[in-house]
Amino acid sequence: MHSSQHNGAFHPDDYGMAPPSYEKATQPTSNLNPKGWTKKKKILVGAALAIVILIAIIVGAVVGTRDNAYPDYSQVTYRLADTYSGANFFDDFDFYNKADPTGGFLHYVLEDAATQPAHNLTYATENSAIVRVDTSSGEYDTETGRWSIRISSKKQYNSGLFLFDVMHVPYGCATWPAIWLSDADNWPNHGEIDVMESVNRATTGTQMTLHTSEGCKVNGKRKESGKSLANNCLFSANDNQGCGVKGPKNSAGEAFNSIGGGVYATEWRDEGIRMWFFERSELPDDITNSSATPDPSTWGEAVADFPSTHCDIGSHFKNASIIVNIALCGDWAGQDAIYNGQAHCPGTCHNYVANNATAFDDAYFEIKSFKVYSAE
Repeated sequence: MHSSQHNGAFHPDDYGMAPPSYEKATQPTSNLNPKGWTKKKKILVGAALAIVILIAIIVGAVVGTRDNAYPDYSQVTYRLADTYSGANFFDDFDFYNKADPTGGFLHYVLEDAATQPAHNLTYATENSAIVRVDTSSGEYDTETGRWSIRISSKKQYNSGLFLFDVMHVPYGCATWPAIWLSDADNWPNHGEIDVMESVNRATTGTQMTLHTSEGCKVNGKRKESGKSLANNCLFSANDNQGCGVKGPKNSAGEAFNSIGGGVYATEWRDEGIRMWFFERSELPDDITNSSATPDPSTWGEAVADFPSTHCDIGSHFKNASIIVNIALCGDWAGQDAIYNGQAHCPGTCHNYVANNATAFDDAYFEIKSFKVYSAE
């Protein structure tokens, strides 16, 4: 709050006294005047100043070296470890049906409910897998929120190269879709890697974000094409936003879908975590060629770069499952400043979710495949 009564200037009426006098000060005493010092004192003072200057130089050099340090992202040979695709896509995932931890207005359902013909929220063919929000009407909508899906891979990972080939992502008022890596039962101590995340109309692209426990920052040298939003990855810092990077506009929402989707690639190793987005027409040959081995060292600058120089990656990220979910409203998408202010969505988020079933026709993921490579 700014006060109109005090603007930093001296006001004599405030203190009942005249302003101070700025008459010329008296000469310093001999104790402060070097002219009065003994030779021994001059030598001691000079030596002390030299030590202070030397310490400042050393500290500055160390800080400067650390801030300019950068990990050695040398080439790693990867081999295909796991493929999630085809008609059996969901066999390797668990369905989540607990309350939404982000405070959303939705009801995550188990596979039996998801596959009911009346809802048909998940299904897979040889070409793709669908994960979507319910578009039917019902009494449950106004009581517990609309039905939606959250799935987690049964297998957990501690490093690797992840290729998420996605053909369609959810978008629209109230939606909050994400593809991420985390050990949800040990969050935030085991970290969270958000590969794709957006809210509402998603016109500004995806956010790629890390959320961690205390002690992980990315305020040193980075090589990335995206826009850094914050440097402290602590889950509670910056209004719980973690250390995010904004991707290109066509990496989420309608713009993503209009180009046929693309691949979100994430390399997780001790040296750091890097993420790329490739639209379908610009996929590297070592991704499109099934007989090739992907080599991130040839892909150029990542969209998001989280180097290990100020964050011990190995201690902050552990035992992560691949998670896909579509939240509705909640702590991010449902904020008035976001839902109404930024996205210009109508009414309240809860009312919109409950009373506009057909508004969620585009609230679905169509996934071509997920592939995970491990270092040899």
